[in-house]
Amino acid sequence: MAYDEDLADRVRAAVSGAGIVEEKRMFGGLSFLVDGRLAVAASSRGGLLVPVGAEHRDELLARPHVETMVMGGRESRSWVHVLADGVRTEAQLQEWVDRGVTASLDR
Repeated sequence: MAYDEDLADRVRAAVSGAGIVEEKRMFGGLSFLVDGRLAVAASSRGGLLVPVGAEHRDELLARPHVETMVMGGRESRSWVHVLADGVRTEAQLQEWVDRGVTASLDR
């Protein structure tokens, strides 16, 4: 399954101005790197893959439309998968993109 191109366009707009942005096909989707660091990805399963840091992961998993990111059968301790319903509005999307950009710069 390919990533949602409309979502990728929305992410592209949301991440603009955050720094030097590069796009790379990774994880079966489209990843956005800010200043050389992976900040967010449009998932091939729909929705977004977002780094949140291990210290925030459990708190964020309690939110609606957020689940553990699983890659290659392994659960991530510092990333989450935000389902499409969790990024329907521009405000929702911007919140997750900002969180991903911040977490990527903290690594």
